[in-house]
Amino acid sequence: MELQKLNQIPHRRFNPLTQQWVLVSPHRTQRPWQGQTEPLEPATVPGYDPSCYLCPGNARAGGARNPDYATTFVFDNDFAALHPGVAELTTSPNLLLAEAEPGICRVVCFSPRHDLTLARMKHDEISKVIDTLLEQREGLGRREEINYVQIFENRGAMMGASNPHPHCQIWASHSIPNIPLREQQSLNDYHRAEGRCLLCDYAGREVVERERIVCLNDCFIAVVPFWAEWPFETLLISRRHFRDLSELGERERSCLAEILRRLDTRYDNLFQTPFPYSMGFHQRPTDGGEHPHWHLHAHFFPPLLRSASIRKFVVGYELLASPQRDITPEEAAAKLRELPERHYLED
Repeated sequence: MELQKLNQIPHRRFNPLTQQWVLVSPHRTQRPWQGQTEPLEPATVPGYDPSCYLCPGNARAGGARNPDYATTFVFDNDFAALHPGVAELTTSPNLLLAEAEPGICRVVCFSPRHDLTLARMKHDEISKVIDTLLEQREGLGRREEINYVQIFENRGAMMGASNPHPHCQIWASHSIPNIPLREQQSLNDYHRAEGRCLLCDYAGREVVERERIVCLNDCFIAVVPFWAEWPFETLLISRRHFRDLSELGERERSCLAEILRRLDTRYDNLFQTPFPYSMGFHQRPTDGGEHPHWHLHAHFFPPLLRSASIRKFVVGYELLASPQRDITPEEAAAKLRELPERHYLED
């Protein structure tokens, strides 16, 4: 592959996980920006906010009061998108099809501290978050009506987070959602065709080429994927073939905590602002199947494009035709890779 030439001309790149193409237009990074700019988020927030409905001891928006928790805190979402025990319902399969979707939605507060994001938490604090997520996935996954557990974090008002207190969500559903289902099909198809794991092969190639690696350790790599759609999108992949969080040993969980902090710190340091993103873990379903070809990974989708106040908008061509990006994945990876791993607020 003539990568240098590829990074100078409009071209398409194929995403083997979603089976779709993304248009890359490197020359568009030179266009002037006269569009919307976003208000900057405060660089610092208090350790406790009496008006926050996630801080210890405070009343939540739904009326319940939080305990004075000291580490992580988990509760059923007061405004859940899914409800358990939904009665069976299926409409006529002729064109207009709908069916009931039972499930459970929970919120996981990372810390009692209102101001601690993953980038500024200590290693053992992040490890506690990982242990909590593992416990929640295992517990929810054992329920007969639950076939998939989606863990995700929306960080920052720009990504729709309604509360700045560091937290993530877990939506456990009866059906396997669209994107994990599409990835599952791609992983299975690749194994049938090549006899190997798609993400094992991809991670190995990225480690060798080093063009898009942001950071890595013995157990995980963080890479701007060759097919990335968002400007500073990253993909976190286990270097060994683990299907889900439950298969990680103590060493691997420690490595995961380390690389999450290193990656999040780079994000914050890029524009010296609390970096917004949506991230989520993709892992094998909990439907009782073995799913040997599933490979544990996490996606980070940050919206910032050129600065802390200029974001990428998914409109026009991208809504109607195909995903598109300007800055190349290689350039994005180089910018993130060169950033210090000490958080800018600690200087």
